[in-house]
Amino acid sequence: MNRKKFISSIVPLAAGFNEIAKKTEPDEPVLKAIVPPYLKKGDTVGITCPAGFITNEEIVPAVNKLTEWGFAIKVGNTVGKRDFTFGGTDKERRSDFQQMLDDKNIKAILCARGGYGSVRIIDALDFTTLTAHPKWIIGFSDITVLHSHLNRNYGIASIHSKMCNSFPADWSLAEAVQKESIESIYACLSGQKMTYNFTPNVKNKTGNTIGTLVGGNLKTLESLAGSKSDLFTKNKILFIEDTGEYLYSIDRMMWNLKRTGKLSSLAGLVVGGFKIKPDDAGEEFGKTLEEIVLEKVKGYNYPVAFDFPAGHQKNNVALKCGVKHTLKVELNNCMLTEIL
Repeated sequence: MNRKKFISSIVPLAAGFNEIAKKTEPDEPVLKAIVPPYLKKGDTVGITCPAGFITNEEIVPAVNKLTEWGFAIKVGNTVGKRDFTFGGTDKERRSDFQQMLDDKNIKAILCARGGYGSVRIIDALDFTTLTAHPKWIIGFSDITVLHSHLNRNYGIASIHSKMCNSFPADWSLAEAVQKESIESIYACLSGQKMTYNFTPNVKNKTGNTIGTLVGGNLKTLESLAGSKSDLFTKNKILFIEDTGEYLYSIDRMMWNLKRTGKLSSLAGLVVGGFKIKPDDAGEEFGKTLEEIVLEKVKGYNYPVAFDFPAGHQKNNVALKCGVKHTLKVELNNCMLTEIL
């Protein structure tokens, strides 16, 4: 074999492999952003359990508040059902959610709680009616599966917010931040343009940017990697939050985002609430949340804001996923503002 000719033939091939290695995300299809119609008084909100179980009694505070806002309520068949940790069997949860997707009289679907289970039914759901007659899907935590799936495949906006299990039994005794968070759901549903000012963290990376807001629970996003529900993040503002995770686990999840290319071409990064498990004695990780995140975005030129008021906490404001926002991260103020 002519060694010189052999080497010259494999150099272009090697260069091609290098280009493939750089391109870690698949091409994003061009989807028109779809914002469901905003609700008016008398419109119907459905309540269902695509994931964890909840009792009929536990949804009463949410039903009362939604009724106070002027909405009619349709309680799904899965409310009050239980199959171990789930709100009914996979078949029951899928059927209930499908009925609400297909019911044109229902203008929004409020997921009763998170927990786990949405990924078990997502591939069996038919979104044909939803694409023709969009409606708001509301929830967070495990409901990140639905937010991500809708954004990637259909471009349909949805609302990341508290669910039925977060409404206080006695409104008069609720903390102000809890009330404000719940009222922000109504603001989103009624079409108000959402603007949130929040306190700067000294570890923030300053800057101004514009992009479609996507994201949700970090652990759930990691679990969707490579699936039909995986997020596209190029030129997007990515929001992340989580609860009950060790620092080393958060580090591993952030490496997943980096290695799958989800951090390389962001417009901006918003880090919400993180309830972190204390390190086990003798197994200290040695890095803070901020250090973990900043290590992964080093070299990328976009703003990063910590301590956004959303996540597994009382101060959990509603966000419109799939809608364009501006993110301003300044030394004395941070602001996330809807622009569509």
